[in-house]
Amino acid sequence: MENALITGATQGIGRSIAISFAKQGISMAICSRNVKDLELLKKELLAINAQIQVFAYAADCSRKAELLEYARLAQQELGFIKIIVNNVGMFMPSSILDDADDAFMQNINTNLMPAYELYRFFGKAMIAQRSGHIFNICSIAAKELVVNAGIYSVTKSALYSLSSIMKLEMQAYGVKVTAVLPGSTLTNSWAGTAVPPERFVLPEDIAAAVLNAYNMSKGANVDEIIIKPVLGQL
Repeated sequence: MENALITGATQGIGRSIAISFAKQGISMAICSRNVKDLELLKKELLAINAQIQVFAYAADCSRKAELLEYARLAQQELGFIKIIVNNVGMFMPSSILDDADDAFMQNINTNLMPAYELYRFFGKAMIAQRSGHIFNICSIAAKELVVNAGIYSVTKSALYSLSSIMKLEMQAYGVKVTAVLPGSTLTNSWAGTAVPPERFVLPEDIAAAVLNAYNMSKGANVDEIIIKPVLGQL
């Protein structure tokens, strides 16, 4: 059985990817800070496919010790982790000059550090197995910088760069790395908006693209996925 690990799995893009994986029969480790949301998602995934294993763990991925404990226990419970989805992230609209004093490290520790640490934790096992696929959920803001999302754009650009380095380090071993750069996507970041859903990319769209990239032949790697609203960014 194939095993995946998803950070920030209970909402938005992470949740949709988890559901897509369950439908395909992929077992997975899921994490979130909210225990109730985790248990509800675990039940939903097992209702979709009772044959898979779901390991749910409450963790704040911006805290290195909690993140690595999640990784260790996931590996202990499931075995070899073939797929990593670095999905956890945060967005607080602000120009850099108006950022709170702790905004820089909060964004680094949420948007960048988890992908770096999980790569270091699982990467050598993937090399040994000559198998694996890492998906880094970046943002179109990594390429099209947003004035009112300064440090978010910086950290997503850094994640995109990290993803590119991962791909170069892993390609000789047959391990795949894909950067995912969604445009305006209808997640909780847009809660309460009056903008109609058809103006957005949906989380299910991102999940479908991730699953399609994963299901490609052994010799094919999708370097990056860009999905933006058909009528333009919001």
